[in-house]
Amino acid sequence: MNRNTFNPFRRLHFYAAWFITPLLLTLTLSGIGFLFYPEVENMIYEHEFFGQSDNKERQSMDEAIEEIKDTYNGYSVSKISMIEEPYNNRVTISNDQGTSQYVFLDENNQIVASLDSKNTYSNFMRTFHSSLLTEHTFVRYLVELTACWAIFLIVSGTYMTFRKKLFQSQSRKLRFQNIHAALGLVVAVPLIIIVLTGIPWSVFTGSKIGQFAADHPDWGRTELRYNPPQSDVDEIPWATRSLDQPASEHKGHAGHHTDSSSHDTIDGQKTIEDIITESGEKHISRPFSIVYPSDEKGVFTVSKGSNTGVTGLDVNPDEETTAYFDQYSGDLIAQIDFEDYGIIGKWFTWGIPLHEGHLFGMANKILNLLVCIAFLAAIAMGFMSWMKRMKPGEAKGPKRINKPWSIGALATLAILGILMPLFGLSVLVIFVVEAVIYFTKKRKEA
Repeated sequence: MNRNTFNPFRRLHFYAAWFITPLLLTLTLSGIGFLFYPEVENMIYEHEFFGQSDNKERQSMDEAIEEIKDTYNGYSVSKISMIEEPYNNRVTISNDQGTSQYVFLDENNQIVASLDSKNTYSNFMRTFHSSLLTEHTFVRYLVELTACWAIFLIVSGTYMTFRKKLFQSQSRKLRFQNIHAALGLVVAVPLIIIVLTGIPWSVFTGSKIGQFAADHPDWGRTELRYNPPQSDVDEIPWATRSLDQPASEHKGHAGHHTDSSSHDTIDGQKTIEDIITESGEKHISRPFSIVYPSDEKGVFTVSKGSNTGVTGLDVNPDEETTAYFDQYSGDLIAQIDFEDYGIIGKWFTWGIPLHEGHLFGMANKILNLLVCIAFLAAIAMGFMSWMKRMKPGEAKGPKRINKPWSIGALATLAILGILMPLFGLSVLVIFVVEAVIYFTKKRKEA
């Protein structure tokens, strides 16, 4: 029986580790940085988040909106985040050049300060983690591929650890290898969970999951066919970000609204104070976001999300809700709660905050941090193990045994390839290269 499983796994494990380690280090370190973004932002944006304006006169939210538009010429208001005390409320404004800012309002709805949204700590770390600050699709493919191969490293490393019976050896030469293996086993399960719960952001697999969820409403209640979930999308719950929003009842307002592209200048539109009041009557409590209608047929979208990426705005997954209000009458048209999600929507609604480290408070952050540190240590020990086995001036990898791969090795790669299509495509390339090498050597031996 052909048992050539160890050698393919060993070589794939070795070369994959060398190729993806730079990205793995980057993803792990940026992930650690993102874990504590609320705590970091609370310190560096203390004035914006908690400060007060010198103007102590109370004004309504709608008056504040008008002041913001006067103060920030060329900007329109697209979103308002009503956050629980002691945080200041946040108003998102944008212009035609694609620049957006956060404007902070104190308890009197007076302007405190503003920040360039792209350069806030949380958004910077999110972009760093997902695309290495490039925002290019190709880089996001590389990031996803790295995550997929990290799972293979865990699977192959676990197999080799028990196949070599490493822990039965007391040799000092294998000390670093034993530590590398032990750390790998310790972080195996939590690391796989962290990787899998990051899949909603992936550009390839995430879009496929979104498409499946959209095509099977009972599973997902989502329509993410063209918009896979990412950590820099509006603060709308993952499961409803791309739902077809219901349209407001159109009562002859066409032709009367302004020609401006602003979301907040449509004639006959309800005021923000009205929408806040309506939300309260529907038992939607802070924190929540209000997104302006996109056009005269659009609706006000009020949402509570568990994965907003905004300090002070996240809620528990089972508190998620997305409500749509007619922009002219203020009537509630539709509301989707966590209970309405399918199994895919619910899984990722819980999974994303687990990945981000705030599902169960500080304990979640500390657990994720320990997993990341152990993973970094495992990488270091693996490198030290290889260095200890090399002679001075020598640098080589595992030798190739020119035998067909075992059924077990092929089956493992096939299963992982089906579960992670991008990984599967990369394995097909490797398999073609391996086949060419195998038959070339066979021809020479003959």
